[in-house]
Amino acid sequence: MKNIIIIGLLFLMVTSCKSQINQKKIGNEESKQVNTITSFSNIITGAENKQAYLSLLKDKKVGIVTNQTGILNIYKPVVTNKTYGSGTSVSLVNLVDYLLEQKINVQKIFAPEHGFRGTADAGEHVVDGKDTKTGLPIISLYGNNKKPKSEQLAGIDVMIFDLQDVGARFYTYISSLHYIMEACAENNIQLLVFDRPNPNGSIVDGPILEKENTSFVGMHPIPLLHGMTIGEYARMINGEKWLKNGIQCDLKVIHCLNYKREMSYSLPVKPSPNLPNDQAVNLYPSLCLFEGTNVSVGRGTEKQFQIYGSPFLPKSDFSFTPIPNFGAKEPVYKDQLCFGEDLTTIPKIDKLELKWLIKAYNSTSDKSKFFNDFFTKLAGTKKLRQQIEAGVSESDIRKSWEKGLEEFKVMRKKYLIY
Repeated sequence: MKNIIIIGLLFLMVTSCKSQINQKKIGNEESKQVNTITSFSNIITGAENKQAYLSLLKDKKVGIVTNQTGILNIYKPVVTNKTYGSGTSVSLVNLVDYLLEQKINVQKIFAPEHGFRGTADAGEHVVDGKDTKTGLPIISLYGNNKKPKSEQLAGIDVMIFDLQDVGARFYTYISSLHYIMEACAENNIQLLVFDRPNPNGSIVDGPILEKENTSFVGMHPIPLLHGMTIGEYARMINGEKWLKNGIQCDLKVIHCLNYKREMSYSLPVKPSPNLPNDQAVNLYPSLCLFEGTNVSVGRGTEKQFQIYGSPFLPKSDFSFTPIPNFGAKEPVYKDQLCFGEDLTTIPKIDKLELKWLIKAYNSTSDKSKFFNDFFTKLAGTKKLRQQIEAGVSESDIRKSWEKGLEEFKVMRKKYLIY
């Protein structure tokens, strides 16, 4: 019995040591953040880092930019049975619902592309409305209202930004971040960015966006893959004074804990309707360039951004026929047989992969119809199209990026947290 008691005491001591309070001080705009780490093996997102932000929201009127990715794990004790005692249940809870449970005065929800619940197609007009569950008004940040108007921000003391990015320049959540930061700066509203891991980790690759090709799918002079978390990216926007007239936002990033950018991170929910799994998220930066061509990336199938093909590519053993589905009401080549390539089982890639794009261009039946004007916006430069059309090798194309990537990495280093 004595030995059992001693063993029990030792177990409690070890457990206590693992949950000691850790203190971090990272970045210029954040003061010390004190947080309890319950497990060194589990990543804690900014939304789950509650001790770092709940006190900042007390007695404040709060606006929140989020969607279905703004979730957190909630751990609750449960009684399993009388013999073995209690355990713990884990459930995913939307951040808005959690804040309301904590009696935080949430005033409005601001929704990006795809809407608050993440059900709209890419590029589909998203209208203002009301969340049926909470009754809160929803303001769309897509279409003609990418930047909140002063009257839409009236009465808000603090804005929260919590969206899951995937590390690609043309993924429009970082464009929404830019406009939110600008609106908050102009209206003297503090912005809290709840950080989340980048599922494409530390990959920095691709051509740098040229100023003349600025659009909502590319707003800043960065490579196609930036290798930053969205919190780090917010720090870069502020630090490089990319907001209008060089203004800066009152920014505070709520850090992830137990996270290093080299870690593998699997998203708990789809970041958008056509990124259904980890494979799609990994291939998205490379395959999205096809959106500026006459090649389908599998919208209208169950393998979005894991396959590519078109009626103009050579017949092969692999084919698919797009049909309307969730996230693609009118897919490219609806009801038409497309030939191409299935990438669903290839190993994870760690760069911007050009070989599929080059292969498709070289084998298409009519090269004059392969590219469209959207390709330059996605690439951020006219040069990539010109290089592919001229038959420049992939290795030489990559060499043309080297100087820009090295300069970006030097700039990027100032804003990294993890």
